[in-house]
Amino acid sequence: MKIRNFELTKKHILFILIFAALVFIGSRINFSPLVGANNQFFTLFQFFGPIAGAFLGPIFGAVSVLGSEIADYLIAGKAFTLINVIRLTPMLFAAYYFGRKYNITSKIAAIVVPLIAIFAFVMHPVGRTVWFFSLYWTIPIIIVLLPEKYSHHFSLKSLGATFTAHSVGGAAWIWAIPMTAEQWIALIPVVAFERTLFALGIAGSYLIMNTVLDKAMDKLKDKFKWTIPADVLHINKAYVITKKMFRVHA
Repeated sequence: MKIRNFELTKKHILFILIFAALVFIGSRINFSPLVGANNQFFTLFQFFGPIAGAFLGPIFGAVSVLGSEIADYLIAGKAFTLINVIRLTPMLFAAYYFGRKYNITSKIAAIVVPLIAIFAFVMHPVGRTVWFFSLYWTIPIIIVLLPEKYSHHFSLKSLGATFTAHSVGGAAWIWAIPMTAEQWIALIPVVAFERTLFALGIAGSYLIMNTVLDKAMDKLKDKFKWTIPADVLHINKAYVITKKMFRVHA
């Protein structure tokens, strides 16, 4: 099946479902409470969700994240409240950012999304008084504009992805949830700490999953002669964890 320029094969569907299941599991494990909302939490979904874009590509990665979020709503019986709907979208953009390709379209998308978020934030009466809060959302833009050897490094993509999600969520949050300027200002150091942890979690999750998939694909190839095309599942050999990474040179 072809969807515009994307060919959807059985192997695509298989790995979309696998990643959707893994992301769903992560969404069930709470990490920290969400400021401004009762009984709402950040979960390990924030760590694992974005990396789907790296392995499946930005589009199919976002599709797997969306599938896991819909499954979470249906299985958990969550209501489609404004807060819950707002929380659906940020990770889709994070997955796209983390999986972005070496082309101008991906680059423009990675820049435009946080720019729109900044504009939406400062258009709000409260956001206008704390406009400096939205400077956080220039981080993914700055990363994209760096030379490719830096902008496509998994560590910086992790940082850019988590702040892309934060920009989309923050822009929607200020219009949907009443918060004072003082509350937004108080969040500035919290965001710095929280997003650093998220970026480290995303980077660590990517390294581990990249290594696990590399070993698993080698086993499948050796035992069953089953190969996965790179356009279905992209594994970066440069980021496979090996003993050499931990070797201390005298």
